[in-house]
Amino acid sequence: MAKLYFNYSTMNAGKSTMLLQASYNYQERGMRTVLLIAAFDERTGKGIIGSRIGLEASAIPFEGHTDLFTLIKRLSSEGEPIACIFVDEANFMTREHVWQLARVVDRLNIPVMVYGLRTDFQGKLFPASEELLAISDEMREVRTICHCGRKATMVVRLDAQGKVVREGAQIDVGGNEKYVSLCRRHWDDEMNGEWLAEAV
Repeated sequence: MAKLYFNYSTMNAGKSTMLLQASYNYQERGMRTVLLIAAFDERTGKGIIGSRIGLEASAIPFEGHTDLFTLIKRLSSEGEPIACIFVDEANFMTREHVWQLARVVDRLNIPVMVYGLRTDFQGKLFPASEELLAISDEMREVRTICHCGRKATMVVRLDAQGKVVREGAQIDVGGNEKYVSLCRRHWDDEMNGEWLAEAV
């Protein structure tokens, strides 16, 4: 029975690497996979999923208005059966996209594995991540560590001068030059340091 899987973490935990490895494992056995990524995420190039260690693969770029159920239903009628759908940066999806993927699982019986962030730089859930936490069949936390050695669960955004940003748009595409993963304590220090200093 197909399931909707949500693999979540903070930045730099290796989500894209895991996605590419899982897709490769299917393909190595002669099974067809479909990879999806938000069209505006062009860090590696439009329609390309790339990892920090240099792995990459072509993906189908989708827009905010794209109906993923209709897209996958059409693709499934062309060629070999689809063994699995993979979505990178699930936090860039809309809530509607999440439900469209759930319908792919429930009505087309195709497993869907999504990889993305749970929370933004302000510690708030992304809308798609909130929906995935609510309706996914299975969830897996992909772990990485803070500079102190604790598990990193939060991320801070940096400006061009390397200073922590406390306000701004929820989505701002970037990598190591813009985001740093931290444990909750050190995220709190960075985001609320002035308040903490006054409270002590």
